[in-house]
Amino acid sequence: MIQVLYGAFILACATVALFFLRYWRTSRDRLFAIMALAFALLGVERAVLAFVPPWYEGRHWIFLARLVAFILIIVGIIDKNRPHRESA
Repeated sequence: MIQVLYGAFILACATVALFFLRYWRTSRDRLFAIMALAFALLGVERAVLAFVPPWYEGRHWIFLARLVAFILIIVGIIDKNRPHRESA
C-alpha cells in the first residue's frame, strides 16, 4: 500500500514540475525554473525511497535531497522578492 502512495507522490511531483517548467518557458522567470527543479528533486527522492528497504541504515542520506529541494524553494522565493537594480 505504501508503494501506491509513493507512486502518487512521484506522479504529483512530476506533474507540478512540468507545469512550472511550462510557465518558465513562457515567462522566463527564474522562480518557475527553481520550483520545477525543486519538485523534480522531491520526486526523485521519493522514487529512491520507494526502492530502499526501511531497515537500510544509510537511508538518512537520501533525505538530504529533500533538504536541498526545500532550500531551493526558499532561495527562489527570496530571489523573487528582493529588489532588483535597473540597468542604466
